[in-house]
Amino acid sequence: MFKGLFQRKSVPLTGAPPVRRLKTYSAQSGYVYQYSYEGYRPLIAPETGIEFVFSISPDRKNWHATAVLVSDASLNGWEQAHERQLSSTERYALAKMALFQAFDERALPEQMKEAIRLRHADVDAIIETLGL
Repeated sequence: MFKGLFQRKSVPLTGAPPVRRLKTYSAQSGYVYQYSYEGYRPLIAPETGIEFVFSISPDRKNWHATAVLVSDASLNGWEQAHERQLSSTERYALAKMALFQAFDERALPEQMKEAIRLRHADVDAIIETLGL
């Protein structure tokens, strides 16, 4: 009876390119991943921010969606210190670099099924790498 009240409603993805570009990343874990960007949607409470979704495969046969969660809380320290907000393009770049970091850090492809959370501690290092 109450099942429908407590289910999380999924917001559709937006911002997907009309033609998906398949890209390859050779991870430090030894796996070569293929991935494509599927789009983004706002994070639903309790966090605010953006969820970027990528389709990934470690073997070109099995594909699954992986979310990179970029919460506003993870960016607040950097934005306050630099007195500006990051643009949507810059947030996408952070998400993509967090995806690469997860490819490198997670030893097994099965671990890539778990959502990737952009860590507050990684924001400064990623932004420095990007030269923002």
